[in-house]
Amino acid sequence: MDGQVLVCHLPGEEMAADALWEDGRPVEAVFQVFSHLTLCLWCSGSDCVKNRNSRAAAVWLVLLCVLLLTAIIVLCVHIHTKNTNYTEEKDQLLTKINNLTEERDQLLTKNINLTNERDGLLIKNDNLTKQREQFNQEINELVKSLHETGNLELYQYTITRNIVPELLFTDGWLYYKFSLYFISYERKSWTESRRFCTEKGADLIIINSREEQVMSKTLIQNILFFFNYGAFWIGLTGSDVEGRWKWVDGSTLTSGFDTYYNFKWICERKT
Repeated sequence: MDGQVLVCHLPGEEMAADALWEDGRPVEAVFQVFSHLTLCLWCSGSDCVKNRNSRAAAVWLVLLCVLLLTAIIVLCVHIHTKNTNYTEEKDQLLTKINNLTEERDQLLTKNINLTNERDGLLIKNDNLTKQREQFNQEINELVKSLHETGNLELYQYTITRNIVPELLFTDGWLYYKFSLYFISYERKSWTESRRFCTEKGADLIIINSREEQVMSKTLIQNILFFFNYGAFWIGLTGSDVEGRWKWVDGSTLTSGFDTYYNFKWICERKT
């Protein structure tokens, strides 16, 4: 059977008794092999070639469709995966943006609160500064008025009597244990302060005892602070020997006395 090919048909297909080839010739023989499975025909020549070419083209077309469908499925899966990743990244970025926006808003709110607090403190500071200046002006006017009316010394004496009962007041001077003390409300240099005292027949105060030191310290801390006078000069000056102090009467400063009274102005006159 050279050149012949066995052609099989699926069960259920009709095989006509007068089956013909494409050129009109009748089929010479039909063999039924395993009738429950297939029906087979013997063919030869160009008829079988045409049939085989059609089947090959169909097979290749099916394979191409399968490959194309597979490629499309793979591409769709890849695109879906990429899209899912991009969506997750976008959500993460949006979350970060929202967090940064909230943090920025909180910082702006805190900055506004601090600015308002600073402005409030500046206003309060300005008000306190104005009040202080007003109080100082009132005190200066009061002291000036008392001095002009001759009542400043009396007012000082009234206050000091409550602190040092032994003090006596006479002609603007305070008397304490055989010495007269003049407390000035003016401001002068050490030299000018001493000149004022000497013109009054006195000199800058010389502290000769611990008791006198305590009395002077009490006056400075309790009386003169009330008038906002600050520190006062006393009768200490620099000596010829560096690092040593001496009194205006020429005696040297003994140990045990505070030396920070060398500021402004208290006169002392022995009686």
